Amino acid sequence: MLFGKQSIGVEINPGGVTFAALSGNPRSPRLERVATAPFPAGTLKMSLRELNILEPERFVETIRAAHNLLISDRKRISVTLPDTVGRVMLLDMEGRFKSRSEALDMIRWKLKKNLPFDLADTHLDYQELTIRENGDMALLVALVSRSVITQYEELLLTAGFTPAQIDCNSFNLYRAFAPRLDQTDDLTMISFYGGLLSIMIFSNGTLEFQRIKDLSGSTGVDSRVFTEINSSLIVYRDRFPERAINMITCVAPPEIAPQFCGMVEEAVGGEPVLMEVKSAVVAGNDAPADQQALFPYTAAIGAAMRSL
Repeated sequence: MLFGKQSIGVEINPGGVTFAALSGNPRSPRLERVATAPFPAGTLKMSLRELNILEPERFVETIRAAHNLLISDRKRISVTLPDTVGRVMLLDMEGRFKSRSEALDMIRWKLKKNLPFDLADTHLDYQELTIRENGDMALLVALVSRSVITQYEELLLTAGFTPAQIDCNSFNLYRAFAPRLDQTDDLTMISFYGGLLSIMIFSNGTLEFQRIKDLSGSTGVDSRVFTEINSSLIVYRDRFPERAINMITCVAPPEIAPQFCGMVEEAVGGEPVLMEVKSAVVAGNDAPADQQALFPYTAAIGAAMRSL
């Protein structure tokens, strides 16, 4: 299948760009092709406030080169970026909102002292998760610098693509395994991907706790990671002492996966299930099928799942 209906996911990180082309449906996705190309040194530097793409021409050339390897004519893409580009947080708000614009104003007011960006340059969005027993609304709030995200959008358009959605790796890692994970209402997902540790805890099908920590330079199985997992779980248990941590899942590079799962088991006190992307997709004739080759495309595959 070279030019059939496909969904294209693209992960962009300082090392390079990866493409994943999926067909089929969300319950049975078929991986048609993958492609990758490295960025020349100094092309990209992740930052909350400063423009990330330091060499726009090199960025555009590399994106086009990777897409050429994909052998696809589809230019509408779903993009995933490292979580360090923005901020995602869980926020409790009192009362009700009369409109979406009022909600955004109230969220900005509540966060104004803690915003990591200039308020005038902040793109803010939210999703209502649940109403708590005390009547508060639990919200998932996403913040990103307008200038940072606009640069990505404009240069992707220059490269000839239409970025349909842009979001973060942590959510796309979940999305890659969603057909399986969505079957469980109470779930803990702990991942180490691209130097970032992500902890997501769901209760009754609702995201209740999330922590993202940049641990660049870590091996993924050292004391820094264990300490962060342990301290995050202490915070969660202090806030929700009545909650039990039930199904535990892990995502980690194949070369450290057994040790990472062992470390998670020690910290959580329960045996985790290793999630492997090779089991989440059916590999087509032109796609790799082994976990070692597929793992670097996990976030791109998750992004592609958005449009299936």
